[in-house]
Amino acid sequence: MGNWRKLGIIAGDGDLPIQVAKQVAERGNDIHVIVLDTVSDHRVRALADTVVSIGQVGKIINTLKSNNCDAVVLAGYVKRPDFKNLKLDMKGASLLPRAIRAAKTGDGSLLSFVVEVLEQEGFIVIGAHELSKTLIIAAGALGKFAPNEEQIRDIRKGAALISALGAFDVGQATVVADGFVLAIEAVEGTDAMLRRCAAVTPEIRGEEANGVLVKRTKPGQELRVDLPTIGVNTVQASIEANLKGIAVEAGKTIILEPSRVAELADKHGLYVYAFCEHEV
Repeated sequence: MGNWRKLGIIAGDGDLPIQVAKQVAERGNDIHVIVLDTVSDHRVRALADTVVSIGQVGKIINTLKSNNCDAVVLAGYVKRPDFKNLKLDMKGASLLPRAIRAAKTGDGSLLSFVVEVLEQEGFIVIGAHELSKTLIIAAGALGKFAPNEEQIRDIRKGAALISALGAFDVGQATVVADGFVLAIEAVEGTDAMLRRCAAVTPEIRGEEANGVLVKRTKPGQELRVDLPTIGVNTVQASIEANLKGIAVEAGKTIILEPSRVAELADKHGLYVYAFCEHEV
């Protein structure tokens, strides 16, 4: 992670930037929070020291430098930008062709490009998970419930599928039920994928709750940005999708508010399980 003095947080939507800002500040480190203007979460917007367009790359870099930030973390959900209508400054305009080329390869390539730009400007880029061990889920069952052997087979299939699709830079999640793949995450994100699962008719998947949401990193993924993340919203969406469990990669998945996640999952009989590499 390297030695650094002041952290710049480039914040998207969701709980992650809130947790990162809270934990870093509690450690006594100085922070400067740059919130992207597409953020709708009022709690994140309330943290803002600066608000910018994602295309104002020069402003982002100058803001970080003028506030003596020597390290940067990217935290939160950011919708893929509409490059045709992006508000750009001169630096952003100069980088736009390379950003578009990276985006055509996939979100992973685009995020790796962002990391490269920040590092070329002299910043230490830190993963959110490097700032606090409590953000990372440990191996095993989180709450009262654990998957049975049949469910473990579904987890293995989902994990293998995500790994196999890694070369195509698609999503980090899939849903498998009784050996059948119900959904694969694409650009729409995990929550939208789960809403698709909820719409699958009982004739196809049965009346009772079944299936597992599997999330893991893709091969060769830049681990400092966009680690798989779960939280209370993930559990709620899985319940509404009539799933029986959530399985994620131990040591490489961010978990937000684990006690609340366990409480809600236990209440609805849902297992939350972190698998190790040797299990899949």
